Amino acid sequence: MSDTIEVKIRVEREAAAALRDARNRDAVGRLVSRVLRPHSGPSALARAIAELKAEARAAGLTDGEIDAELAAYNAERRDHGAGG
Repeated sequence: MSDTIEVKIRVEREAAAALRDARNRDAVGRLVSRVLRPHSGPSALARAIAELKAEARAAGLTDGEIDAELAAYNAERRDHGAGG
């Protein structure tokens, strides 16, 4: 990657293990750069969430059902730990 600098960030242990591989570090670096690149309009993450919600709605789910699924998923991750 050209015109890059090294930064330190905290990640979960499993992610750190995966980032030992230079290919993974490069891919994550490109992803972070793309997500955080300043631009007008919604962020890449907000666009991705909107697209997923649109697909779920097209499949017949309501916003309430989508939010309930997300809440259940988040609760399960909290209950069992993010690492599984």
